Amino acid sequence: MPISSQTQRLLDAFAEQPFLLAPMAGVTDAAYRIMCRRRGAHLAYSEMVSVAGLAYASEKTWELVLPAAEEPQICVQLFGSKPEQFASAVEVVRERVGDRLTLIDINMACPARKVISKGEGSALMEQPELAVDIVRACVDNARVPVTVKMRKDFKSGRLLAPDFAARLEQAGVAAVAVHGRSAGQLYSGQADWSVIDAVADRVQVPVIGSGDVFSAEHAARMLHETAATAVFIARGTYGNPWIFDDARAIALEGSSCPLHSIEERLGALREHLALLQSHDAHMARARTFATWYLKGMPHAAGWRGRVVKCSTFEDFMALVDEIELDVRQCVELVDHGEPIPGFDS
Repeated sequence: MPISSQTQRLLDAFAEQPFLLAPMAGVTDAAYRIMCRRRGAHLAYSEMVSVAGLAYASEKTWELVLPAAEEPQICVQLFGSKPEQFASAVEVVRERVGDRLTLIDINMACPARKVISKGEGSALMEQPELAVDIVRACVDNARVPVTVKMRKDFKSGRLLAPDFAARLEQAGVAAVAVHGRSAGQLYSGQADWSVIDAVADRVQVPVIGSGDVFSAEHAARMLHETAATAVFIARGTYGNPWIFDDARAIALEGSSCPLHSIEERLGALREHLALLQSHDAHMARARTFATWYLKGMPHAAGWRGRVVKCSTFEDFMALVDEIELDVRQCVELVDHGEPIPGFDS
């Protein structure tokens, strides 16, 4: 089967940078995407967007879709269960995002109860005919590549992904992404990377690997040790937006992974906070991501307790100043052979 022009577009993009910022609900807003883009994430995905929400023209939903001014492109991930809603959603997304729309991704992987209880997300893996209809509805309206993210299986214990991917390829997908866990596992246990190879054996379109990519080394290893053409990085970005440049340097240039100093990490935290503020996002989101940047720092547990009490941009920035001062004092003590005192809250 000849490669379609839509698939070739993705292959060209993956050849330049095979490490992709995965869609994460409640995480990959504009500020988060920009942090990662500035450090090598050429392709970045929206949060998971409801086609029903787009059908009813919710402006809050549109905030999840539209790229920020700094963003050169966006990959929009949609979820739902009604082909006609996917068709209309794809059409309006294409019209509003315009030339910056890189691809439409259909979520058939989400294991959340509130999603699968409606027959959406990973529940579609047990409704292959409906899944095919959804793909065709998107392909007919997208004018950009349409991809699907799936899991190893739903809850049956049978390996569904290879056959499922093959059916979706026939329906017109330009690539498939597979996470090596069943929906029933949620995010527990270990991701089975062999599923990536099993899917790649059944389809000719590119396969994007997903699951347990927690470091640049993990990302490079998935690319080299499996049949994945590209790699989704999700939780591995937590407090580590450099992971994209680092993984590319390891995988494509043979470099070793650089260490990012505490000063660099605190600078990135300040940058991330400023981005959140400039995009008028709710600062409560910072309570989560701020703690990720503090991992491994002196008194990290104590500072995490202080982070959750912050509510304004000024609160967060003042706290980072305190953390930086504390880090300097701790380093000086260690340099002089003295113990680090307990945290004074």
